Amino acid sequence: MKPLFLLLFPFWLTASVISVQILGSGGPETTQRASASYLIKKDGKALVLIDFGGGAFLRFSQAKAKIEDLEAVLVTHMHIDHVVDLPALMKAGYFSERSRALPLIGPSGNEYFPGFNEYINLQFGENGAYRYMSDILGEQSESFSITTNEINSSAHFQFNAFKLAAVAVKHGIAPTLAYRIEIEGKSIVFSADTTAQSRALEKLSKNADLLIAHHAIPQHGYIRARDLHMTPERIAQVVSVSKPKRLVLSHRMKRTYGVEKESTEIIQKVYHGQIIWAEDLLSIDLP
Repeated sequence: MKPLFLLLFPFWLTASVISVQILGSGGPETTQRASASYLIKKDGKALVLIDFGGGAFLRFSQAKAKIEDLEAVLVTHMHIDHVVDLPALMKAGYFSERSRALPLIGPSGNEYFPGFNEYINLQFGENGAYRYMSDILGEQSESFSITTNEINSSAHFQFNAFKLAAVAVKHGIAPTLAYRIEIEGKSIVFSADTTAQSRALEKLSKNADLLIAHHAIPQHGYIRARDLHMTPERIAQVVSVSKPKRLVLSHRMKRTYGVEKESTEIIQKVYHGQIIWAEDLLSIDLP
């Protein structure tokens, strides 16, 4: 009989390291934090980019990420603090060595927000703000190019390295998507900004290895903001049902500074997994 370490040796050679790196842990305010943005890596290489708010362009470089490695860019919604650095990334694509189109995915629109396809055209289309870059649209471009996919209520995608599920969640008047990425047996869920009024987020994050939830308001006060974001109590209700192995609290705003202990205690009344407070460039490995 072969020694156990010899039997496991091939597994060691093939097992991948999946990690999530937080590029931006803040919101729309001027702070030392970049606005919302996250990166999923496989063996240290950028695989999926989720949102790209103010400051994320610099953090992307600091994370040693490369545009060439990305399989997809996912946008949760079109609030400025989630997308404003996206044009900078597209411009940087010109100077990358990427030879295949980069897929971009985002939500449909309404009377207040353009749909994702229109949003991209408003920037890079023939009459867009950055019309000089219109050749990036479509797979036939001889240089860097992108494709777009707009999601209404829910969708599933199969990429080379991962599976993606998207579902609409409530965030005031802004059409918003939460995402679940499954890769090599690991599952990562991004709540996006949401009140989580429905059970969509609970179902999407069921038994996830990691749930990144947005902690943008404290438990008390800020009544109007409760139409946009989950309170700590609502976050607790979600994780008590979905039972993710670990919970990351991100989208940290000035109004939530100093209440971390209170919010943690509220959540820990019903949730016994690890709680991690997001910081820019923090990297979390999925065991």
